[in-house]
Amino acid sequence: MAGADKSKLGYRILLGAVVLVLGGSMLLYLVPQSPVSGEVSTDTVAKVGDESVTVQDVRQQLSQIEQRNPNMKPLEALYAQQILNQLVFEKEIEYEAKRLGIVVTDQQRADRIRQYVPTAFNGGTFVGMDRYAAEVQARYQLTVPVFEELIRKDLLQERFRKLVTDGISVGPAELQDEFRYKNEKVKLDYALIKPEDLEAKISPDDAEIRVAYEKNKSKYQVPERRVVRYALVDTNQLRQNVQVSDDMLKLQYQANIQQYQVPNRVHVEHILFMTVGKTTDAEIEEVRNKAEDVLKQVKKGGKFEDLAKKYSEDPGSKDKGGDLGWITQGQTVPEFEKSAFSLPVGQVSDLVKTQYGFHIIKVLEKETAHTTPFEQVKETLRPRLVLDQVEKLASSTADQLSSAIRQSNKISLDDLAKQYHLTVGETRPVTATDPLLELANSKEAKDAIFQLKLGELNPPIRTDRGYVVLSVKSIQPAHPGSLDEVRDRVITDLKREKSTELAKSKADELSKRVKAGEKFDAAARALGLEPKTSDPIARDGSIPGAARGKQLSAAFNLKAGDIATPLTLGQNWLVYRVAEKTEPNPADFDKQKPQLAKELLESKRSLAFEAFQKALDSRMKQDGKLKIMPEKLKSFGTFG
Repeated sequence: MAGADKSKLGYRILLGAVVLVLGGSMLLYLVPQSPVSGEVSTDTVAKVGDESVTVQDVRQQLSQIEQRNPNMKPLEALYAQQILNQLVFEKEIEYEAKRLGIVVTDQQRADRIRQYVPTAFNGGTFVGMDRYAAEVQARYQLTVPVFEELIRKDLLQERFRKLVTDGISVGPAELQDEFRYKNEKVKLDYALIKPEDLEAKISPDDAEIRVAYEKNKSKYQVPERRVVRYALVDTNQLRQNVQVSDDMLKLQYQANIQQYQVPNRVHVEHILFMTVGKTTDAEIEEVRNKAEDVLKQVKKGGKFEDLAKKYSEDPGSKDKGGDLGWITQGQTVPEFEKSAFSLPVGQVSDLVKTQYGFHIIKVLEKETAHTTPFEQVKETLRPRLVLDQVEKLASSTADQLSSAIRQSNKISLDDLAKQYHLTVGETRPVTATDPLLELANSKEAKDAIFQLKLGELNPPIRTDRGYVVLSVKSIQPAHPGSLDEVRDRVITDLKREKSTELAKSKADELSKRVKAGEKFDAAARALGLEPKTSDPIARDGSIPGAARGKQLSAAFNLKAGDIATPLTLGQNWLVYRVAEKTEPNPADFDKQKPQLAKELLESKRSLAFEAFQKALDSRMKQDGKLKIMPEKLKSFGTFG
C-alpha cells in the first residue's frame, strides 16, 4: 500500500507530525522535542535508556493539539496518555536503532526533502538556505531543524516497519475468506426497541412512586443549595453609554496604517495537474496532454469552476472551483506569479509549468497597491474601540471595588452598588453542579459562591457579563430528600427502570411470536413497534442507527427466514429475521482479488508492526531500559 503510506507521510509532514488515531478519527499532532539526558527528574514521566520524557514534553505537545481543537479539554487525560505512548515509542525506536546500528543517511534525508519541498531545488541546484528556510516555514510552519528532524524520525520508523513487515504475504485461503467476508450479504427485517421511546407510555401511580422512593431512599440526597445576591459592573450597559469620536478613530487608523495598505494583488482560480513524483518524460508528457485537453475545454466555453472541481489536483482549492483567493507578489512561485499578474481580468492563461506541475490560471479581479481610505474603514474600527473603552471603565471600577472591600469588611453589597452605580440581582437556589445562568455560567463565580461565608463579599470576578461582586444570602444544607423534594427524580428513575424492563419484554415477545409463525411486520406493529427492512449488508457493513455488521455476525450463520435471538445493544434491543441471504458470486473473485490482496497485506503489516511495538516495549521493561511513572500524568486529570 505504498501510495497510501506516501500520502499519510505527506499529511504528517504537512501538519507537524501525526501521532495516532483515536476512535478512528482523532488525530494528534506533535512537534519533536529535544532529548533530555541524565538522572530522573521530578518532572520525568518516562525513562527510555538514558533519555527522558517529561511532563513538560507532554504538555507542550498537548498545547499544539489545543490550538487546533479548543474543545478537547474533556479528553485531555486521554490525549496526554496517547502522547506519552508515542513519545516513549519514538525513543524506543531511537534506542533500538543505536543497538542495531541502523541510521538514516544524509542522502536519504535529502531525497525525502526534495520530495516534500521541490522548490528548494532549481533543477539539480539547491536554491540556498534562506529560500529553503522560507519555503519550509511557509508550507509547514516549521523551522528547518524541526522539519529535518521530523523527516529523519519518519525515515527511521519506515526502516523498522520495512524490517518487520517485508516478509509478510497473503495466502490463497486468506483471500477466499476475505472475499466471503466482504461479499456474503444478508437483508434483515428488524425492529429496534429503545427504552427511551417507551418512557412516555409509562405513568407510575403514587403507590409505585412511594415504594420506589422507600426502596432507594439513601440515594436521594438533596445537595447544598445557596442563594446569592450580586452587584454587577454590566458591560452591556457601559457599551450603550460609551461614545467614540472620529478623532479617536483616526488616531487608531493612523497607528495601524500598515494594516490598511493593500499591495498589488490578483484574485485567481487555477486548475493544477501535478507532476510531483513523476520521474520519467513519458509520465510528465501524459500529465501535459491531460492538461491541454482540459485547457481546450476551457477555451471552448467550459465553466472553469466545474472543470476545476472535476480535474484539479490541488486539494486546497479543488472543492472551491479552483479559487485561490487574493495573492500578492512574492507569495507564489515565479512562473505562476508572472502569468497571474500579466493576465487581464477575466482571461485564462495557457499552460503554466511550475515545480508542482501544469496550471491553468484564470484572473477574476485585480487591485493595484493603495491604502484603504479612513472613511471606508471607520465603522470597522468603532466596535473595537468601544470594547476597549468599556473594558477600561469596567476594569477601573473593579479596581475601586476591590479597594473598597479591602478597606472595610463591613461595607454592604447595596452600599457598593449605590456608590458605583451597579446592577443588583439575585440567583435562584443553586447547587455546585447547577448552571449559573444569571452570571453566564462563570466557573470562577460558581467556585466563589461555595467558598464564601454568609454576608461576606468577594473581590470582583470577571464574567462574560462584566465584573461581579457576590454575597451569599442563604444556605440550604445538604440533607436526605423528602419524597416531595425528590419526587421528579424518583419518577424519572422509575420510568427508566420500567422502560428498560418493557423493552426486553417486547423483544422477547416479538421473537416468540415470529418463531410461532406470525409475520414479522404484523407481530411488530401489534406490539407498538416500527418494523423496518435493511439494505443488503456485508459483515463489514451496518444498519445505520441500529447496529454494525460485527454485532450482527450471528445473522450470517442463519438461513433465510430464520429469526435470531434478541440482541442487546446497551440499553436497546434489536430483534431481527433474515429476509434474504446472498452468497458471494465466484465470478467476482478475480476482479476483487488485487484489491483484497492489497487491503489484507496492509492489515497484516499493521498488525505485525503493532506486535513489534508491544514486544519492544515488553523487552525494554524486562531489561530495565524502560520505566514509566504514570502517576505523573495526574495533573492532566482522569479519563473513563
